[in-house]
Order: sequence, then structure tokens, then C-alpha cells
Amino acid sequence: MSTATPLSTQQIRSDFLEFFRGKAHTIVPSAPLVPANDPTLLFTNSGMVQFKNVFLGSEKPGYVRAADVQRCLRAGGKHNDLDQVGYTARHHTFFEMLGNWSFGDYFKVEAIEWAWELLTRVWKLDPERLLVTVYQTDDEAFDIWNTRIGVPADRIVRIGDNKGAPFASDNFWQMADTGPCGPCTEIFYDHGPHIPGGPPGSPDEDGDRFIEIWNLVFMQFDRQPDGNLLPLPAPCVDTGMGLERIAAILQGVHGNYEIDLFRYLIAQAAALTGTEDLGNKSLRVIADHIRACSFLVIDGVLPSNEGRGYVLRRIIRRALRHGWMLGQKQPFFHRMLAPLIEVMGDAYPELAAKREFVERALKAEEERFAETLDSGMRIFDEVAARAAGTIPGEDAFRLYDTYGFPVDLTADIARERGLEVDMAGFQAAMERQRETARASGKFGGGTTLPAELAAQLAPTVFLGYEATEADDVEVLAILRDGGPVEALEAGEEGVLILDRTPFYAESGGQMGDAGELEADGLRFDVRDTLKIAGQFHGHVGALAAGAIKRGQRLRARIDDARRAAIVLNHSATHLLHAALRSVLGEHVTQKGSLVAPDRLRFDFAHFQPVSASELAEIEARVNAEIRGNHAAEVHHMGMDEALEFGALALFGEKYGDRVRVLRMGDASTELCGGTHVGRTGDIGLFKILSEGGVSAGVRRIEAVTGEGALAHVAAEERRLGEAARLLGATPAEVADKLRALLERQKKLERELDALKAEAAAGATSDIAGRAVQVGDVRVLAERLEGFDSKALREAVDRLKQQLGDAVVVLAGTAGGKAALVAGVSGKAAGRIKAGELMGHVAGQINGKGGGRPDMAQGGGEDGPDLVSALAGVSGWVERQLS
Repeated sequence: MSTATPLSTQQIRSDFLEFFRGKAHTIVPSAPLVPANDPTLLFTNSGMVQFKNVFLGSEKPGYVRAADVQRCLRAGGKHNDLDQVGYTARHHTFFEMLGNWSFGDYFKVEAIEWAWELLTRVWKLDPERLLVTVYQTDDEAFDIWNTRIGVPADRIVRIGDNKGAPFASDNFWQMADTGPCGPCTEIFYDHGPHIPGGPPGSPDEDGDRFIEIWNLVFMQFDRQPDGNLLPLPAPCVDTGMGLERIAAILQGVHGNYEIDLFRYLIAQAAALTGTEDLGNKSLRVIADHIRACSFLVIDGVLPSNEGRGYVLRRIIRRALRHGWMLGQKQPFFHRMLAPLIEVMGDAYPELAAKREFVERALKAEEERFAETLDSGMRIFDEVAARAAGTIPGEDAFRLYDTYGFPVDLTADIARERGLEVDMAGFQAAMERQRETARASGKFGGGTTLPAELAAQLAPTVFLGYEATEADDVEVLAILRDGGPVEALEAGEEGVLILDRTPFYAESGGQMGDAGELEADGLRFDVRDTLKIAGQFHGHVGALAAGAIKRGQRLRARIDDARRAAIVLNHSATHLLHAALRSVLGEHVTQKGSLVAPDRLRFDFAHFQPVSASELAEIEARVNAEIRGNHAAEVHHMGMDEALEFGALALFGEKYGDRVRVLRMGDASTELCGGTHVGRTGDIGLFKILSEGGVSAGVRRIEAVTGEGALAHVAAEERRLGEAARLLGATPAEVADKLRALLERQKKLERELDALKAEAAAGATSDIAGRAVQVGDVRVLAERLEGFDSKALREAVDRLKQQLGDAVVVLAGTAGGKAALVAGVSGKAAGRIKAGELMGHVAGQINGKGGGRPDMAQGGGEDGPDLVSALAGVSGWVERQLS
């Protein structure tokens, strides 16, 4: 490479996008780390994920060429590099993939020529340092490299089927066992003979000398179930180049952690942990993990004990463990966000926009783990004490699952004590948990449309913004039992796809419409409407009368009363979102919603309960906007124009080139494809029903509008009137009356407690003389009628003071149940444990109990067994003392 000044990572990103912009590519934003509408993937792990439906033929973008810088994560599920991060030169949890795409436009010649042009002419890599691989039978790609580009034949390596099956090769790509697939050509960079390793296809290809930097995939076949490859009618190109890898080469370093971006993050991690050795592998882990964790939070993932949140929690805690290994015991990881914004904020403005929220999420998890560390260490000490050289896998998993100890943390602590961890047992426990998760269908699929059928259909035209019914709509397809059929008979259930429809398909939290599809002698009852493959409306229901076949013409009519109720709640969620951000802060973002006919549910990011006064202000702001009777204006515009217009876009959501913007007054401007009121006054009234926590950092508000809100207010008035009647007061006097009653109740309870204390004092005086001498301590076990646990505790404390060196067990009985309290004092302390004594007594009366060595509580059943158990206390004490 001949450039005098190494290119920055930011410049490399820019160069790539501008190069392909100059080749007539549409520059598309990175998709979120959580794949949109793809339940088969835990995370976006490659650049092609956001284009998956395009390749399958079920989605048609408004362009045929695209380029992007896609953020990717490989830290869970099938693709998991987490445990290798920090210990190799190139493994990451989070990485950026540069990609250019052709959807039935250019193919091998252009893809190869442009790749070579960018690498050798723009970035000026030495062509002598590059070699390429092609699939063994791809003579076309070989000839392009050799004759058009001029790469010598001895630097073009043919790679055959090297993974044990036909077309199972490093140089043959396929999306699945069937469907789009094709050969690929990979470009490698030679770091030089001073680095161990051989070229691809050689026995020592796993060395670090030859590093793959760019993979060009040529999707030209449709693989059939029988293994045959049929030519695709419109071959596509899918390329991927790791930003970190190419940056290392362009900056003249060998490992990814030596590039400018990581050098800065590692230096900041060193400063925060007080570490002088910048080569310490723990600093690499921290620098890598702050990227993964920050972008996961931005894309809507928060730490939890399941699914994606579980992966995030593991990554955070792995970073914290490496911080502790460096001696940093205080929260520090969230402070890595500021330097991350400095080096990546220009490319990803959402980092700065969400800074406060991300820092709070990370800091809360740091503090949460610190709280559990002590309890986890106590459990570890117990496990280690009974371990015969090895920590059982089940115990390691319990520490991981219950106390958040990464297994490598458990292993590190175990090594310090000369112990090992049964990793096979741990993995077996993990697999049992995974099987449970898989059985629950957490990532199961939904209604799908075969790719070959989707390619034949035009997208459904939605009429429902203006109309609630439509005539002469055509049945394009019928799905039943997961596959297409030609017809349905009366009584059969299915999904109808129409060419046009007034039915809104469930999306953005708004429930799908219900209603009817009719023709002469035919009625199909629609109970729900779903979005299929992103562009078709699936009408889910049952045929109540007649028969229906593909191509038939129908009348479509939605349940307009149900739709009207949904519309009120949907518009109210927008006003609620605006009010939340105004009252609580701009860190509040939507984390989910449900817009149903009878209520609305809104989940939002916030790290503490919303106070009663804040809820009152939020409700008042929403109702003020309703009374303002603002027009609900709908605008269609480009994404950039929408953002300039002030539209609130959720970072991580996938939006098209043209977006629908809903503005209601000055309070709310959001991107939304749902159906809404004409004016805010149509909502009528907004009432909050409840507010509570959903998960760490996520709160939920449930509310009602319109008739539902009026019904709620009426019900509240009825309850208030009933309370007033019972109190003998007017509704306005209820609070004062209740306050007086509560004060009287507290007074009576105090008087009752005083009487119980007097009774307990009298009882202890009466029974203290019944204590028996056992060795050098006195033992007393008695049954007291009508004593509750509080009175028993007071009585035990008095008896311990009176008797001195004593063991006391008292049982208070009422209604067939017995409450037990045991106490130990004086010379008995340390020799007799109250918790063990309690377990002994309670176990004899079908009960349980426990506590501290000096005081314990329990309970069980009253009856003859209780009398026997109390009589045996002195003998039990004698055995313990002997």
C-alpha cells in the first residue's frame, strides 16, 4: 500500500459508500441488530439479512442496486463468537459489514471489476498482495479474474466441495437447504511471508498470513428439494467486506484491535480501569463489548433473563468480569459510551441521540450485578466447600442462571482455589434450557407465502385509509394449513389474499381488522388481518356459507364500529408518547404497543416507576391535546424530508423510501402507517388505568378512550357512591371519613398490641418456672393459646432474659394452626442453633421453619403431634449437648 497517511475507519466507510453511489447504487441505512419480521434469527449476523425477502422474491424494493454498512452481531444462537473475543486478532461480537447488492441487475463482471477498482485504484492496495478464490466449476468467474482483471492463474485458487456434500463448499453460498444459492469468489490479502500460514485451499490455510477481506456471492441458481440447480430468472449479487479487517490492512496493521477505532477505545478502557498495559486482552474485551451492548440497547434490547436480553446481559457481565480482573470494582462500563460516540457517532447519530438511555441501561445492569455478586459469592463458597476437586455442572449453571455469573468467571474463581468446573455438566444444563426455549416456540414462524407464489402476485392495495368497504375485490390466493389451495368449502378455515382491501393488516401494535367478505350465497367471516411477506394482506377466518375459489370476486366490508374504537386508541398512543417524552424526558421511546378496540397498551423505556403526580400530568396533557381538536394531518414524503419535518423515527425500525407522517397539532409528529382519527377531539376522553414495570428499564401504561373511558369514569363514580353510602357520607366527604377510620383503627391496634404485651408478660412470668435443667442450660417448650408470631417473639425475648443460659420454644395456636418461635441465649448460643431446632419441631407437625442461630420462626398444624414435639425438645437439646 502506498498511501502516506493511513485511512481512518470513518473515511473507509465513507469511501465505500461514495464509490458505489457513483456506480448508481442506492445507499440504504443499516438494519437493526434485531431482524425486522424474521423470527428465525436471534440477531442480524450478516449484511444480507435485511434483503432476505428480496432474494426470496416476496419483497420488491424500489431500486435494483444498493450499498450499505450493516451493523452485525454474532453472540448468540448458531453464530456465536463471544468466548473468542479478546483472545484472537479478528473475532468480535459486534462488527460492521460493507456490502453492495444487485437485484437482477448487474452480475459477475461488474461486481468483480468494481471490487478490484475500489481495492487497487481507490485504496491503492498492491495487486501483488491480493489473490482470489472461485468455486471449482465457475469458469466464468475464473476467466473474468484472469483475462479481464489480469490476475495470474497461479493466484486464482479453485475451491471444490470441502464440507462433505455436493455444493457444500467455502465457495458456494446458499440461504438454506433449498432456494437461492450460487458460487462465490473471495478476495484475500497476503500479509507477507513473515506471518505463518498458507493460501486458501492449502493444508495450513488457517494461519494468519492470507486473510479474506471480501466475499462476492453470485446467486444464480434455485436449489430444488432433489438437489438439482435451476437457473434463477434474475441472478443477484450479494457482497460482504468486514470493515474492521479492511481497516487493519489499509492502516498497515495485522490485527483488528490495532486499528484507530479500537486503539482509542482500548486507551479509554485502560484509563477507566487504571491499566497501564495496553496489550492486556481484557481491554480488548471491554472495547469490543461496549459496541455490541450500546447498539443492542439502541435497537430495543434490554438486559433480561431470556432471549436477546439474556445475551445482552451475558455480554455486559463478561465486560464487567474483565474490568474486575483489571482491578476495577466500581461501575465503569457505561462510561465507555462517551468515547464510543467520539469514534462512531458520525456514522451512527443514534449513539448520541440515545446516550442518556444507553448509559442508564448499562449502569443499571452494572449496579444490579454488583448487588448479586455478594449473594452469588456466598453460594459459590457453599458449593466450593462441598466440592471434591470439581464444581458440579449443575451448580455452575445455577450460578450462571440465577446469579448471573458467566461460567468463565466461575472457572476463574475455582482455579484460584485449586478447583475445576464440570464444563460438560454445565453445557448439558445449558442445553436443557435451550430445549425448553425451543419448545416454547420463542422464535417460531407465522403465516408464510411460498416464494414462487409471492413472485406471481402484485402487492395488496390498501384502501382502508379512505374506505371501510370495497366491491369487486379479487381473491388472488387462498392459504390453508400452511400451503396454497384452490378453493374452500363451507366450514373450512383459511387465509385469503386479495388484490385490494379496506382491511387493515396488524402492524405497529394496531390490531388487524375484522369483518366480512361476501358474494351471492357466500360469506367469509374475517376475524383478523395479517401482513404476509411485508406486502400482502392475509384475511384470516372461516367460510360460513357457500364455496370460494381463487379468482373469485367479492364485496369486502370491515366491522367499522370495531375499527372506529381501534382508531381512537391508536391516535391516543401518539399523544401519550408525546406526553411521556414531555413529562419524563426525551429518553422515553416506544418499546411496544397494543391498540385494541377496548383499550391501549403502551410500553416505553424508563428506569423507574412513574409517580402519581407524573401520571396525572401525562393524562392532563393528553386530554388537553384532545380538547384542542387538532387536525390529524397525513403527509407522504421521503425519509430525510420526514426527519426535517420533525417526525419522530424509532432508531432500528425499517422504513421504506417513502414514509407516511402523522402530525397532530404541535405535540405529536411520528412516522405511522396505521389508521387514525380525523381530529384529536374525536378521541373524546383519555383515562389511564394502570402503570407498572414490564422488565428492567421498560414500563407499561394501559389506558382507555372514548366510550371505554366514559364507562370507566361511570364505574368509578358508582364505586365512590357505594363507598360513601357505607361510610354514611357524601362522595366529597369519603376521604376525610376514611382518614378518620384509619386513625381509629391504628389507635385500636396500638391498644390491642399493648394488651397482648401485658398478656405475654403475664404468661412468661407464669411459665418461666416450668423450665427444666439440661446440663448447664435451661430448656422451656410451651404451648400458648391465641398468641400470634409477634407476641411469641416478645415472649421468647423476655424468657431468654429471665432464664439466662436458655433454649426456649413457644407455640401459639389458633384455628387449628400453630405458630412457632425458638430462641437461644447465654451458654446455649453456639452449641444449639435455633434454626435447626425449629426445623426439628416444625417437621413433626407438617410444617417448616428456619432462621438465625439465636432466633427462628416456623409453623404447622395444631394437635397431638404438637404436644409430642414440644415434649421432645429437652431430649433433642440434651442430644446436641452430649
